[in-house]
Amino acid sequence: MNAADTIISVRDLGLSFGPKVIQQNVSFDLKRGSIFAVMGGSGCGKSTLLKSMIGLLRPTAGQILVGQEDYWAQNDKRRTEINHRFGVLFQSAALWSSMTVGENVALPMEMFTPLPPDVIRRLVELKLGFVGMEQAIDLMPSEISGGMRKRAGLARAIALDPDILFFDEPSAGLDPITSARLDDLILTLRDGLGATIVIVSHELPSLFAIADDGIFLDAKTHTPIARGAPRDLRDHCTIPEVMAFMNRQAEISPTDETKG
Repeated sequence: MNAADTIISVRDLGLSFGPKVIQQNVSFDLKRGSIFAVMGGSGCGKSTLLKSMIGLLRPTAGQILVGQEDYWAQNDKRRTEINHRFGVLFQSAALWSSMTVGENVALPMEMFTPLPPDVIRRLVELKLGFVGMEQAIDLMPSEISGGMRKRAGLARAIALDPDILFFDEPSAGLDPITSARLDDLILTLRDGLGATIVIVSHELPSLFAIADDGIFLDAKTHTPIARGAPRDLRDHCTIPEVMAFMNRQAEISPTDETKG
């Protein structure tokens, strides 16, 4: 991959909690404009890796390069500045329940820009309009559906016009139709905003529909064991763990078979 095309490089990353190893020797490049999937079964460390990439968890080894900068080698001030390039949609959307939808979307602008309230209000309307939520600007999170909360979370994630978006299980808890609509919206974000997107997910229909690259994390070895678009891994990968995941096959050990 051309260096100019690489927006994030993860190099020999390690993540541990005391003696417990979560990830080790994790390396990959994130291509500008791609939709990159972090895949793997439960307990493989997908969300932990995401936390390290967005600045919530310091790795115990390795580097995360954003452009040419070693993210975790920077001081707090510079990391905060780099974070302004990031937009994050958390699994539960993480909207403040005491604030309206519009106030939730406005919060990053109020905290990190000098814009006056009237300009922020207009920008909030634009962001919500982009995700089809302009009619909900004055509603409380409790007054809208789960799918609408996810879209409101997306609007907040793009509030500062980031060039890198991180989504943690964006389709979790959504019905198939709402999930498909969210997939379409994610593609629109990539194509309309030119954003690079990292998705942590085990929702295979969504991954097959939108992701064009990714890694598969193995819970046993704590390392990536496959790299490529989810569709290609499904159709061509011969690694048993990846095949089982991509085809929804349960791994049953001899001890499991004796239970019950």
